[in-house]
Amino acid sequence: MVSETAEKAVSAEMLAKYELVIGLEVHCQLLTATKIFAADSNQFGSEPNTNISVITLGHPGTLPKLNRKAVELAVRMGLACRSAITQYTVFARKNYFYPDLPKGYQLSQDKTPICVGGEIPVKFKDASGQLVEKAVRLHHIHLEEDAGKSIHDTDWTTLLDYNRAGTPLIEMVTDPVIQSAEEAAAYLTEVRRLVRYLDICDGNMEEGSLRCDVNISVRLWGAKEFGTKVEIKNMNSIRNVQRAIESELRRQVGILENGGTIVQETRMFDANTGLTQGMRMKETMNDYRYFPDPDLSPVVISDEWLAQMRASMPALPKERYEKLLNQYGLPDYDATLLADVKELADYFEAVGQKTTNYKAVSNWIMGPIKAQLTEKALRDGQFPVSAEKLADLILLVDSGKVSFSTASQRIFPVLIEQPEKSPEQVAQEQNLLQNSNTDALQTLVDEVLAAWPDKVKEYRKGKKGLMGLFVGEVMKKSKGSADPKLTNELLQKSLSSPV
Repeated sequence: MVSETAEKAVSAEMLAKYELVIGLEVHCQLLTATKIFAADSNQFGSEPNTNISVITLGHPGTLPKLNRKAVELAVRMGLACRSAITQYTVFARKNYFYPDLPKGYQLSQDKTPICVGGEIPVKFKDASGQLVEKAVRLHHIHLEEDAGKSIHDTDWTTLLDYNRAGTPLIEMVTDPVIQSAEEAAAYLTEVRRLVRYLDICDGNMEEGSLRCDVNISVRLWGAKEFGTKVEIKNMNSIRNVQRAIESELRRQVGILENGGTIVQETRMFDANTGLTQGMRMKETMNDYRYFPDPDLSPVVISDEWLAQMRASMPALPKERYEKLLNQYGLPDYDATLLADVKELADYFEAVGQKTTNYKAVSNWIMGPIKAQLTEKALRDGQFPVSAEKLADLILLVDSGKVSFSTASQRIFPVLIEQPEKSPEQVAQEQNLLQNSNTDALQTLVDEVLAAWPDKVKEYRKGKKGLMGLFVGEVMKKSKGSADPKLTNELLQKSLSSPV
């Protein structure tokens, strides 16, 4: 392995000689209630070895049964990526030994992946800072089961948790068309957004439900043949994927520039050192000894079933963006931010069904609402105020009964703590409803102007900035209940009147 010092010694000139070639394999755990071939619960966070059965543990005489929902979720992803759907597919046994695979083989798809081809559009900035738009080609998407989890204890023992064994996965394999760490990060970000939009995976990389293997090689610019491929396994952070690619690029270039040879192997990334390190020699396809599983019938997707799955497809990010832009009339900036997160777009439309002030809805969501949301609350759709209450709050502001600042700073916090109350109820209890009585406000305006004769003279001589002072004084006298708009109008009328 090239040391960190040697890796840093690789110059920019050396790096510029080589083309980076990357292919990604992204594993997405599917949101099914049970496992792909057994009725065991598919729930994250359970006590170790509680979501298991004789099927998961591979006991002799047990038979797997395919989870129909897993097939539908895999097809949904393929349709979103414009892949060709394989309507006759066979599961195969992928044979290799790991302690967290109790059967000694993994059920996967070899010759007939459920989705073939397709692409995912991405946007990213290149080395010069220019925005690049590109479609990353997919080779295929296949279904398989996850392995269990090995927990390496501090006293050199390994603990095995089989809860994850049998969890349904799709593995999304790109063609070797990605050329930078930034492009890889943009692709992963888009995959995570898609699986969340489609409700097929929660996309929580920190929990391992979305993981990435990176296949990386380098070759001289203009070379026709690919370089020797190295695989970096099981990364669960987009930032670490970028760091691993950058580190491995320097390592491989350093080896080649010093006359060495790249070894085909599986490596891991150490987030503490920022370096990759060898794990084992890379297996070839022959090492896995694939053969069709004799216990599972072929999966046949009829034209009717496929049509049903097409019809049930939800709106994708681009469609949501165009709807927010065209149907709701939002600016490009608002539509882009709201469409980026499915839960925000859903919440916007829920509020938009109860009010036509769509720009106000957007402002509230991107401002006070988003400020209150944690990542978990957002993913769970736990918004601090219901869509109906937010629409009522917007109506209070639009009707002039309260100002936006009062609504956001005085009423909104109460609605979070006491969701059973209505916005108007909170406003009444705290005496926040604005006074729009012209006669009463005119009296307050007259009192303020009479109390500040010198400032009135300065205003009339051209010091228009004093209007804020007069408005503030009226608001004080009304204890915040004066309608700011009406107050401004009455002040301007009184100050423009002849002395």
